[in-house]
Formats: sequence, C-alpha cells, structure tokens
Amino acid sequence: MILAGDIGGTKTVLALYEIGSDRLEELAKTRFECSEYDRFDDLVDEFLENNADLRDLIDCASFGVAGPIKDGRCEVTNLPWTVDAAELEERFGFKRILLLNDLESIATAIPFLKQEDLEILNAGEADPTGVIGVVAPGTGLGEAFLTNHGDGYRAHASEGGHADLAPNDKLEAELLDYLQGELGHCSYERVVSGEGIANIYRFLRARGEPSEPEWLREEIDAAKDPAPIVAQYSSGAEVVGICRKTMEIFVSLLGAEAGNMALKLLARGGIYLAGGIPPKILPLLREGGFMRSYLNKGRMSKLVGQMPVYVLVNEEPALLGAAWATVL
Repeated sequence: MILAGDIGGTKTVLALYEIGSDRLEELAKTRFECSEYDRFDDLVDEFLENNADLRDLIDCASFGVAGPIKDGRCEVTNLPWTVDAAELEERFGFKRILLLNDLESIATAIPFLKQEDLEILNAGEADPTGVIGVVAPGTGLGEAFLTNHGDGYRAHASEGGHADLAPNDKLEAELLDYLQGELGHCSYERVVSGEGIANIYRFLRARGEPSEPEWLREEIDAAKDPAPIVAQYSSGAEVVGICRKTMEIFVSLLGAEAGNMALKLLARGGIYLAGGIPPKILPLLREGGFMRSYLNKGRMSKLVGQMPVYVLVNEEPALLGAAWATVL
C-alpha cells in the first residue's frame, strides 16, 4: 500500500492506493487547503488519524512537491513549508519515502494515462519513443520532460518556468518592461500562471486600455485570487474587454513557451499542457491564439507543427505519478 501526495502551492491531496503492475486502486483520498496548516507534517498526521485502520498497512510514501528537491529535502516554492524525507521517515515510521518535484511527478504519470485523460490541440506526428515535454501553469509554472530508455520513460525535473520571458510583439514588450520595473527579473512564471493572469491584468489596468468597469475593479480588488474572476469574464455571456485581453495575452505567452519547450527538447513524443489552468480554459486554447503563438518559430515552424500538443484533463496526474514512481 502506498501513501501518495500532491503538494501544491494552494492545495495538497493525499491518497492511499493499493498498487499492482498495471493498476492503482484508491482506498482513501482527502484534499487539504495548504493555508490552513503551518507544516506539512501536521497535515499528514490528520490524514493518518482519519485513516487509522489502514495506517499500519502502508509500505512507503511518495510525494510530488512544488519546489526543487535536493538530498531528499524541499522548501516548497509558494509555501513556508519544508518537506524532509528523513524527518518524515523517522516521525511516521515508513519504510521508504520518495520526494519528487511536482512536475516530475506529473510527468511520471503521462505514460499511464488513458485516451480520455487527454484533449488534442495539435495532432502532429507522435513518435512513440520520442522525448515528451510537460508545461504546467497553475499557482506557478512548472516544467518537466521524459526520455525513453528502451524499458520505458524516465521523468526529469526542471525549473524552466523561471527562464527569462521573451516578448513576441510590442504589447508583450510593454508588459515585460512593466513587470521588470516592479520585479527586476521577469520569468515566464510571472505571466504564465495564476499569478501571471493577475500580473497581466494589472498591466492592462495601469495602461488604461481596455478600460476597466468600476464594478469589476471592486470585485478584483476584494478577491484573494483575481485569476478565476478574470477568466470568468473573458468568455461566455458576460465578456469584459480587459479580461478578454488578459486571457488572450496569457494564452499567447503559454503557446510561445510550449513552442520553446518543443524546440529545446525536440519533443517528438509531444508537448503536454498540465496544471490547474489549461483544462479550465480549453475553449480559449482552441480558438487559435495558442497555436498561432506555438507555431511562430520562424524557420522551425514546420518542425514544431509536427509535434503533438495535448491538454491533460485528468485532475490528479501529480498524485497518480507519485504513486506510480514507487514501482518504477
């Protein structure tokens, strides 16, 4: 039996699985709001207390964590938490604990996903043994990749989301200048994430075009996380110009970075969009702005177009990947 976890900047999901060579059977699962806990250990304590009848059956634990892993230890990027495998092993008595970067965990799940877990944005010409890239905008921007070694795929962590932002038109250049004035260094994560949606919106507000209705300003200013509000008013029956423009810029920048990933990895196995945001904005991704930006690679546009692009619509790839990592 495996205790698996997906530790993100906003939420953590823990689950217990019985695992076989080609199947996972879920026995228990709980979602936790990270802001309600001072330490990760306290959250694990609560989960195990609520599943006391299964606790002694746990063979090992595996956690996908939103942050870089070094020597079995991770300081979570968007939380004041430290996750330490040795300390957890001593406290809870597990025989083995694996720590994976959250994107490494998502990537690990990809070879085990089914057709219904994916939506196709670009069919391309998939190479079944080719390198696979993962771009995952959520609370932050995670990136990872997989390489095939004959006996299957191996996932590799990356912090590529923190690489320098490169604008592709005058408006994006203005955005970069605006954010550099505030932040100094500006990475793709600053614009292709939940935080990024808020940053793009603030830039357009400061620019004064498109105009911002007063009622929307009040709603945005009162919100802890403005990104869902911006997305809500970017399509459907109640479109507001500034929200629509925000999401158009977001989608364009996501497409550009997905194309960058395809080129850097020569990702003939495909690019997979994961994280919390892409499944929620599928109609926007299908409108054409994403693919125009993805394909805008000059002499390499034809090559990039041959690489498939998918959206992961399975809600828990990091959790599943953490579990599968224990048997690979």
